[in-house]
Amino acid sequence: MRWDWQVVTWAAVALLLFAAETMAPGAFMLWLGFAAAAVFAVVLLFDIPVLAQVALFVVLSFISIQVYRRWFRGRERVSDKPTLNRRAEALVGRVVPLERAIVGGRGRVQIADAFWDVSGTDLPAGTPVRVVAVEGMHLKVEAA
Repeated sequence: MRWDWQVVTWAAVALLLFAAETMAPGAFMLWLGFAAAAVFAVVLLFDIPVLAQVALFVVLSFISIQVYRRWFRGRERVSDKPTLNRRAEALVGRVVPLERAIVGGRGRVQIADAFWDVSGTDLPAGTPVRVVAVEGMHLKVEAA
């Protein structure tokens, strides 16, 4: 067992990749960190050239990402509330009265305490409309 610059470098790379995963979670850097940690362990125990270390890191990174894609990615829990953090998408299907008439394809509705711009066929104010689609922060409506 030895502690030279190569061993310390792989330990630092593994720690930096794990830290990057905590700062920007997405399960990608985590698997690269596992590969770097494995290379750290190999370099700690065996004296191998730097080029072989880098090649081992590339191969282990590829393998670890494939392990993630095959066994872990498809097993994520399905949410019982898929529109929880998608406020506009949660409004699809809702019927509300027009706050401002749709003129020239544009109008406005009030839903709870928020005003939403809407588009659809021309309708007078007060007409109940159903939200049928969302484009960003803009709702498409039709007469209910």
